[in-house]
Parts: sequence; C-alpha cells; structure tokens
Amino acid sequence: MAKRGGSRPADWHLWTAVQRTVTPLRPLAALEEEGPLPLPARAPAPPVFDKGAKWLGPALPPYLPPAPGRRRAEPGQPIEPRMKRRLMRGQIDIDGTIDLHGMRRAEAQAALTRFVMARAGRGDRTILVITGKGLKKTDDLLIIDRGVLRSMLPLWLSSPELAPLIAGWSPAAQGHGGEGAFYVRLRRATR
Repeated sequence: MAKRGGSRPADWHLWTAVQRTVTPLRPLAALEEEGPLPLPARAPAPPVFDKGAKWLGPALPPYLPPAPGRRRAEPGQPIEPRMKRRLMRGQIDIDGTIDLHGMRRAEAQAALTRFVMARAGRGDRTILVITGKGLKKTDDLLIIDRGVLRSMLPLWLSSPELAPLIAGWSPAAQGHGGEGAFYVRLRRATR
C-alpha cells in the first residue's frame, strides 16, 4: 500500500468494498478521536564490524568448576577404560546376565527394566546384557542393517526409569559376546 496521504493504490476500490462488509470492534468515531496510530519503534541498527577483526563466535557461558567430591559418571557414559579392561580379562565378576534374543522390542524393554531394577536392588554392580548382533546380510554378504534391540539398548538405559541406576555401559569383549553384548555397570546403592 501507499504511504498515508499519498496517492491511492490501484486496488483501493477493493479495499473500500471489503471495509463496508466488516463490523468494527470499536465505532469508527472512537477511532477517529484517538488520532493517528503511533509509529512502530525502529529496529536497532545492525552492528558494524571491523573488516580486519576476526569473529570469535557467540559469547560462552562462564566456566563453573565441578562440585567438590567424587566424580560421578553421568548416564550414557561408557565404562571407565581401566574397569572395562578388568572386565574383559575376567578380573571382575559379572553379577548377572540377561539374554534378550528372540524377544520383541516391548518384551525386551520390559524384561531389561525388571532385570536391572532387581539386580540394583540386590546390590549387584556389573551385568551383561546380550542383545545379539542383529546383522542382516544380503547375498553379497553386505551388511544392510543393525539389530533393533542392539540399537535401542542405549535409549532404554538412558530412560528416566533406569538412568538413576546406571553408571555406564560399553560393548562387551569377544569372550562375552563381542558386538552382540554389553557390559552395564550399576551405581552403588545409596544408603
């Protein structure tokens, strides 16, 4: 549209026709008494950058040092490398094993949840979860897909229901199932 007080646009006759069909929220006389609408506030001018200066990116939040005390693993973190080596060598006993082979997704998730909660309640620290590799191969021996249970296990362990009980997980050693199994470390029970 043209500026106020300027020439009328080419479609002015359409606007006046539409204006006659609309019922105003306030009477037209009240609108005329208020006077013209205030102009909108101007947008701030874009910042001017020196062409020779380098942009360092957005400002980062201030650094907050970790809270004093022992470091706790967050859910989803892998098992510590030293701990994993000891598990692989058999120096740390596996407290329990669950095999999810042949289960559907919902069945496997329910079984895993019950098993982890029961083992955490007993005070166990290390469990072995066998999901299977779930590899699907074509005639050319080309791997086309990973197993559903294997790909869903990290999501299940990170769920709000199980995350407080889990200290970390990592793929198992070849002697314990290799890529088809996971070591899961449970947190110590708080007393």
